[in-house]
Amino acid sequence: MAKSPSFTCQACGAAYTKWSGRCEACGEWNSIVEEKPLSAGPVAKSLGARRGRTIVLSDLATEEAPPPRTLSGVAEFDRVLGGGLVPASALLVGGDPGIGKSTLLLQATASFARNGLKCLYVSGEEAAAQVRMRAQRLGLADAPVKLAAETNLRDILTTLEAERPDLVVIDSIQTMWADNVEAAPGSVSQVRAAAHELTSFAKRHGVSVVLVGHVTKDGQIAGPRVVEHMVDTVLYFEGERGHQFRILRAVKNRFGPADEIGVFEMTGGGLAEVANPSALFLSERDAPAPGSVVFAGIEGTRPVLVELQALVAPSPLAQPRRSVLGWDAGRLAMILAVLEARVGIPFTGLDVYLNVAGGMKISEPAADLAVAAALLSAREDSAIPRETVVFGEISLSGALRPVGQTENRLKEAQKLGFTTAIAPAGSKFGQVQGMTPTTMPDLASFVGEIFGAG
Repeated sequence: MAKSPSFTCQACGAAYTKWSGRCEACGEWNSIVEEKPLSAGPVAKSLGARRGRTIVLSDLATEEAPPPRTLSGVAEFDRVLGGGLVPASALLVGGDPGIGKSTLLLQATASFARNGLKCLYVSGEEAAAQVRMRAQRLGLADAPVKLAAETNLRDILTTLEAERPDLVVIDSIQTMWADNVEAAPGSVSQVRAAAHELTSFAKRHGVSVVLVGHVTKDGQIAGPRVVEHMVDTVLYFEGERGHQFRILRAVKNRFGPADEIGVFEMTGGGLAEVANPSALFLSERDAPAPGSVVFAGIEGTRPVLVELQALVAPSPLAQPRRSVLGWDAGRLAMILAVLEARVGIPFTGLDVYLNVAGGMKISEPAADLAVAAALLSAREDSAIPRETVVFGEISLSGALRPVGQTENRLKEAQKLGFTTAIAPAGSKFGQVQGMTPTTMPDLASFVGEIFGAG
């Protein structure tokens, strides 16, 4: 029985049974093309599958140790990987253009090579001479890394078969093209086919593969989401062009904790590690000012202190502005609604601006109380004491909920000279010398105690 034709949107990967001029999923025009279905026979043969063979879990050798990890020597990079590079693993690294993905991976590859791994760097966007120029600028010209400039997937796999490296970096997956797929390089079909072949090669031959991926306007890795499911680890390289800080964040990791971060600083000689990111994020903090609050957060397993800045000003518009950088805009709207409904403090007719200093992005709900404190401080023109950190989650009823790892947050704050913490009642503080915690049961009590109003 012949298979029905399949049509796929080259912008978002949505599948259709017939051609259409406009994709209903993403709204792009003329992006739907026909794809030929893959036959099951050659794929199964190429992967070396053996039908009818199973292994009982209890029969596996329990004395076998897990594969050893290899440390790169770049502590922040090893931290995000979960303790080093796992053999036969596939990694996907995404980030905005020009954020420093190629620089980071070239530095990491050179470090792995110096530690004994056989490394190959394949560039589909630059010539080998251009990659060497970057290596010279970074002081890595003497690193034992092999370079290749190629985009044909068949030639790359042939080279990998001959070289058998321990680590290969593909920069980038959107430039790779398979000659058996009738689509342009960078399309959904090509990205999916190239990622599948490279990941399969990594699993069969014990080679670690790092794929570099571009991102879309929404900040997601371009191409089908199935690529993220193929690989073992997905890393995002974040940062603002106006700031020197860069954050490597693990959003998926089969071999370590997800949401772990590594912090780097962009310098003239490449990316430098930041061992104490809290001190760096707070280094430019001025004297206490209305709207400035220090939040003690947790990123992965690491406590990080960042400054939240808020500005509240009368609005000349019929609909006031709500501008957010580094936090969820929907969560800000919820905090404003709770302040008005539960505490009686309206923000009607006022523009609200919220910024996370240093280009940091915060996603945990523990920042709710710090955001509310920054908004109230800006609205009332009253500064929070300089030596105070704030954290806690706000419910829709106005109650304050405890958050996890309270003791680690306080220890990090104490290291940087903070002496007071404002947190929800019921928090487990542990034993932290030099810190005086102040607990609040609900948002109304917090407003009354800190700003003198009920």
